[in-house]
Amino acid sequence: MAAYDKADIERRMAGAVEALKHDLQGLRTGRASTTLLDPVSVEVYGSHMPINQLASVSAPEPRMLSVQVWDKTNVGPVEKAIRSAGLGLNPITDGQTLRLPIPDLTEERRKELAKLANQYAEKARIAARNVRRDGNDSLKTDEKKGLFGEDERKRLETEVQKLTDATIADIDAAAASKEKEILGK
Repeated sequence: MAAYDKADIERRMAGAVEALKHDLQGLRTGRASTTLLDPVSVEVYGSHMPINQLASVSAPEPRMLSVQVWDKTNVGPVEKAIRSAGLGLNPITDGQTLRLPIPDLTEERRKELAKLANQYAEKARIAARNVRRDGNDSLKTDEKKGLFGEDERKRLETEVQKLTDATIADIDAAAASKEKEILGK
């Protein structure tokens, strides 16, 4: 059976772009959004968990997020994860509730958000390159099994590279668009 599956590679690369777009949606330019905390991962119970599996996140006011932690022993780890996520948010703890005032968008804050958007884009580029590597490895495996020759493998590797280039172009476009939105240019 062939290990190379073009449809799977296309699906995984599209997934990298969609994950980036989802992460970029969380970078709001001045108003509270519950998706702002989606990339935050909290280390509890010996593993990393998304914040939405440990607490309810809401936006009671346009410039305030509220995080209601379900287990009071997780309040500290959730607060620590939010502070260290690089989002520029400083939680105010009130029992099991964390209030997150959204800071005004100063020029410095805009640059921080643009930098964070570029970090998300780089993670997506790495994911696309990893998919390319997996596809090329499966092509080499199929060639060794005798499913096709070297010429066919090289042709398919070229297809995978073209798909990778297109995916990275999509990632760059999404990141540039978000950076433009954040910086207000």
